[in-house]
Amino acid sequence: MNPGNVIVRFNEVTFSYDKNKPILTEANFSVRENTKITIMGQNGAGKSTIFKLITGELKPNEGLASVTPGTTIAIAAQVMSRDNMKKTIEEYFSHAFNKKIYNLPRKIKKVLDIVHLDAPLDRKIIQFSGGQQARLLLAFALIQEPDILLLDEPTNNLDAEGIKHLTEFLMEYVKTCLVISHDADFLNTFTDGVLYLDSYTQKVEQYVGNYYDVLNEIEAQLERERAKNAQLRKSIQDRKDKVNFFANKGGKMRKLASKLRDQVEEAEEHMVDERQEDKTINPFTIPVQPDISGIIAQIKSVGVMVNHNPVEKKLIHPIEVRLKSKLLLKGPNGIGKSTLLKALADGSEKGAQISPNIKIGYYQQDFAGLDFEKTAYQVLEEMMEIPFNQTIYATAAQFLLSSEILRNKVGSLSEGQKGLLCYARFVLQKPGLLIMDEPTNHINFRHLPIIAKALNDYQGALILVSHAYEFIDQIEITETLDLGTL
Repeated sequence: MNPGNVIVRFNEVTFSYDKNKPILTEANFSVRENTKITIMGQNGAGKSTIFKLITGELKPNEGLASVTPGTTIAIAAQVMSRDNMKKTIEEYFSHAFNKKIYNLPRKIKKVLDIVHLDAPLDRKIIQFSGGQQARLLLAFALIQEPDILLLDEPTNNLDAEGIKHLTEFLMEYVKTCLVISHDADFLNTFTDGVLYLDSYTQKVEQYVGNYYDVLNEIEAQLERERAKNAQLRKSIQDRKDKVNFFANKGGKMRKLASKLRDQVEEAEEHMVDERQEDKTINPFTIPVQPDISGIIAQIKSVGVMVNHNPVEKKLIHPIEVRLKSKLLLKGPNGIGKSTLLKALADGSEKGAQISPNIKIGYYQQDFAGLDFEKTAYQVLEEMMEIPFNQTIYATAAQFLLSSEILRNKVGSLSEGQKGLLCYARFVLQKPGLLIMDEPTNHINFRHLPIIAKALNDYQGALILVSHAYEFIDQIEITETLDLGTL
């Protein structure tokens, strides 16, 4: 459908959570009806803040963020709220409406079919895998049939089939949709344009076109800015050298030096603010726990979900995980991959045994292992047997976590910053076994090659679940266990 009237407009919007650190400064952009727009920007740049300003959860400090009166809005959040975990599916979806819906079960069944999820309505949210919860979050937004659909990292935790199904749905979706995602191939399939949040200038730049074309346009603009500044710097330095030479002369030469100074000032005024590319984290190494050897973990049987019921499956060939082992767990959403990783991490998996005294580094896709009430500094500090202030700050800086960020509570960090915080914890912890559940979730795509190399070079044992196949291809997997074929 062709784009219609403007449905969202930001006019000179300035917003900050902390007056000393603005998120948006005089942001201007508009979104038309029936378009699909991607929001780009590095972790913490303010992408989710844009959503909250659109929904009215937040108000601008200055300027106007307006939505056409009467427009309905629904958001598919990144992660399921902990408050919803004990609700049944029917109880959860009842909160999508302000009034009682008498045909709610039929509506739920219909929307679950759209997101390709078959589940009994009396099943509790906590019993679903991360991928299934991602589908529920999307379905919760869709059941409201909004004029504006806001999707925050919708492909996180989805398997290939789930991403394909979501892509097909969005390509046919006839209303307005704004998407935050780091999945480039997914975005390129349906994007009409991009809002780029520059975390250096706090401005929002608007581009028309598919995702890859916009990336190329941004890169070309960056090169033009660099070239112009390089030329101006050369000219400025040449004139400064002449000023220094002629200033010591008399008469006309001194007047010439004064004229050159004016030209230098004018040239410096024409220097452009170069776009600051998304910073990438520094290459890092996850040290391995010293003085360990032999079998770190042994898996003889695993629990999987069959028709929503747990079933213990015995492995024909038990798996032995040793130093430098890299075990990949595969299977469709809902088979029990995350449940198995959690059971391995807490020692409750009956068919598996982890050697005593092994330090386990556990990356949970919902960051449930982090204490959201502690500061980022405190959750790093607890990883060290003997905390050392300088080491904590230096390690955090490797992951773009400034001293200011470390003073904030974990719950206030962006999802991407929480992910980077986990990696900083592993560096300080020095684990013997890493258990990674979707370790690319919420992470800026620029960081992923660096993280993949760190995991590939890790000298301890690694057990991994990930649907990011390009990421997996960068890691030398030593063994694969497909839970769907047991």
